Amino acid sequence: MYFVSAMLRSAIKITRCGSIKVKRVSNLHEICRISRNYYAASTLINEKRKESLLGGGKTKQDAQHAKGKLTARERIQLLLDKGSFREYDAFVEHACTDFNMEETKIAGDGVVAGHGTVYGRRIFVYSQDFTVFGGSLSRTNANKIVKVMDQALLVGAPVIGLQDSGGARIQEGVDSLAGYADIFQRNVLASGVIPQISLIMGPCAGGAVYSPALTDFTFMVQDTSSMFVTGPDVVKTVTNEQVSQEALGGARIHTTKSGVAHLSFTNDIEALQNLREFLTYLPSSNRDPVPKQSCEDPIDRQDEALDTIIPSNSSLAYDMKEVIHRIVDIHSFFEISPFFASNILIGFARLNGESVGIIANQPLVSSGALDMDASIKAARFIRFCDAFHIPLITLVDVPGFMPGTSQEHSGIIRHGAKLLYAYCEATVPKLTVITRKAYGGAYIVMSSKHLRGDYNIAWPTAEIAVMGATGAVEIIFRKHPDKAAMRKEYKNKFTTPLFAAKKGYLDDIIQPSETRIKLIEQLDVLKTKALKNPWKKHGNIPL
Repeated sequence: MYFVSAMLRSAIKITRCGSIKVKRVSNLHEICRISRNYYAASTLINEKRKESLLGGGKTKQDAQHAKGKLTARERIQLLLDKGSFREYDAFVEHACTDFNMEETKIAGDGVVAGHGTVYGRRIFVYSQDFTVFGGSLSRTNANKIVKVMDQALLVGAPVIGLQDSGGARIQEGVDSLAGYADIFQRNVLASGVIPQISLIMGPCAGGAVYSPALTDFTFMVQDTSSMFVTGPDVVKTVTNEQVSQEALGGARIHTTKSGVAHLSFTNDIEALQNLREFLTYLPSSNRDPVPKQSCEDPIDRQDEALDTIIPSNSSLAYDMKEVIHRIVDIHSFFEISPFFASNILIGFARLNGESVGIIANQPLVSSGALDMDASIKAARFIRFCDAFHIPLITLVDVPGFMPGTSQEHSGIIRHGAKLLYAYCEATVPKLTVITRKAYGGAYIVMSSKHLRGDYNIAWPTAEIAVMGATGAVEIIFRKHPDKAAMRKEYKNKFTTPLFAAKKGYLDDIIQPSETRIKLIEQLDVLKTKALKNPWKKHGNIPL
């Protein structure tokens, strides 16, 4: 309206000038006509924008809230910095004409997409709107998601998908499936170039599950989110198995048994707040430096509690999480997949304000032995860190690979090789601390000096050997009459890290309390590390 008034005021001034008055009045009529058209167009646009903002309407939004879920737009508002969201394609509509679909069109078509900032850093995001056709994916809907992903890849910024969808829009047939395929292709092209994160905030079924599976990290919301290829009804029809949606593919299942999801949260708000924090550990792309925050934790802090944390009896367990927390910047450890394959710990932390990736055996679970799930869990995390230039800190207390027919028959050799491959391939700074046991092939696999480790150190309690004393004596001195004496001799030789240090397989033996200082010093030295693998199209990891 201000624009219209300004035009009229300008026209009135012109008519008062005198000499060609009729023409001036004609101009006034023309301006009024344009103004009416402008007003009508503006009104239509505003109505469409309101329609887009309402999604499926207040009734469906209320139903969403009744389930304990936020709407698609509310989620974006909570995730991004206030006022930073810039939306794409708010007015697009589906093009389906089958099954009377042309009679029901909603602006935006069930997904809100665009970009904004998180703590001032550019982020691209799409949020599926369950209030519009159950959040189902249409061809138009997929085009919006693809546009956001293409833009994120073009400028080098993370892309986040907030998933809440019933799956493919059945009325569109293969068009919907083609949309999924286009998204999957972008997921793969963006892999290792920009961070990709999926937050499952409702149903995610059928083909829809493969986009989160292709992204770097998948988070879920407890009780309201689920993921499965085939739903409970199909399972019952095909296998005659009665199972609930939650028991089939809920957050608990995927964070404890399948390992598909890395973390789960109690509600939408907690999930989005944690996602904001999580993003602070990641660079925007593989061309950007690792984020650095101000560090109030002294660089030279020594923690004397570490000097006594290892039990005198090597068969007793201790909590490796406590070791991690005492080494890294205070309150900076962000653990990933804490309830899946708990015999190995992974997560992000900070040392002197800079992001690092932590991989550590956990003696409290299965004595820290490596099994299939632990190997896969750690290998994928290592490859992510390497792709985005995040240094790796490995804390080792591993008695070996898990024995047994179950592991062997299920492919522990192949899965263990994934972890080996990941460490061998990584060119980022690799710092390793052996706190206690480092036995057999597991010693090699856990970022040993032999796998191009940059800085390998040990605590005085380190035991580096092919195996423990009891097993070794049973093989070497099977017929020896005094096996107890032989065990003592074996322990005296291999329960000290000096043997490995003399060979050059360790760079130093340090007091545990000095670990933080030593790691920060070496990270600073390794900032200019330049290591490249031989050129190849890609390797052939033992999948």
